[in-house]
Amino acid sequence: MDFALTDEQRMLEETLTRLVADQVSAEQRRAMLAAAPNRASALWRTFAELGLLHMPFSEDVGGLGGDGTDLMIIMQALGRGLVPEPYLAGLVLPGQLLAVTANSEQQTRWLAPLLEGEHQLALAWQEIGARYDAFTVATQATQQDDQWQLTGRKDVVLNLEAAAGTLVSARLANGKLGLFIVPADAPGTATHLYRTIDDQPAGDLTLESVTLPLTNCLSEDVSYVLAEVLAVGRAALCAQAIGAMEEACDQTLAYLKERKQFGVPLSTFQALQHRMVDMHLHLEQSRSMAILAATSLALPASERDYKIAAAKAYCGESARFIAEQAIQLHGAMGMTEECYVANYAKHLVMFDHYLGDSDYHLETVSELLTVA
Repeated sequence: MDFALTDEQRMLEETLTRLVADQVSAEQRRAMLAAAPNRASALWRTFAELGLLHMPFSEDVGGLGGDGTDLMIIMQALGRGLVPEPYLAGLVLPGQLLAVTANSEQQTRWLAPLLEGEHQLALAWQEIGARYDAFTVATQATQQDDQWQLTGRKDVVLNLEAAAGTLVSARLANGKLGLFIVPADAPGTATHLYRTIDDQPAGDLTLESVTLPLTNCLSEDVSYVLAEVLAVGRAALCAQAIGAMEEACDQTLAYLKERKQFGVPLSTFQALQHRMVDMHLHLEQSRSMAILAATSLALPASERDYKIAAAKAYCGESARFIAEQAIQLHGAMGMTEECYVANYAKHLVMFDHYLGDSDYHLETVSELLTVA
């Protein structure tokens, strides 16, 4: 398979590499994480100016028409720098749903400002007990008196605090899955905010008879579209993990070359060389799977889901392996905040849990093979 980048894609890769290197050092990242999450950062505004917020969307909705490879290039660069901006959770996932389901008025209200960097959104799809299944939904939506009323709870909603609105999936009276946009200030909403292990802002959203106008319903049957958008998210996460795995490997190798024992660098010990080789084997095999996921987005649903589930499962296991090896090869200092590789290890461990862990996706692969 020929996976050569076009000239435009190489320029995108080089631009992003320089941008992340210049603006997301370890100290700058800590400052970003400490800043108020409900305020657009200078880096997010730079993303808007460079057109990165428009890239993953079709030209029909004001985007640049980027494909899975373009998204992979962006996410890999963000992963390599551990960029804390919610590009996936606050832009791609909710934006892709809006692009497909929203009418022109809803796009003007919610999607256009999103692409211009004027606000961010969130997607609330997970529920307690559902175990990563986006279609096991207990949240209820009922229509009465020309209004919608939502009741239920959504868990681990990434970017919830910074979102001007949250896209919420809810079960309708007819059994179908609907999609609604809930403004951040909607009466009846309650949030419990926290940080994930890798410092991502998240929260649980409780909906207590939240009343919405009819115009806040994006779709009364969103199942197919939601599956498609979650597939995009999983492919993007795989690419992001590749960037983080690359940097974890590079930092570990640099440490082994610098640190000495018995008067010689650790990198001269054959046992440690073998462990570095194992790390790079997992990285390169994961890179192939991430490329497979990125190039599978346009395939029929069953084939797409099979390949992306396989990629997410494999990348999840590799990410955990590389995280563990990076910590062990750094020794005790690898567990400290001062050792930057610890941040990559936390991110790689958590990557496996975002949008479904390895066990969940292996079950998906098994089910799809059985059907085939």
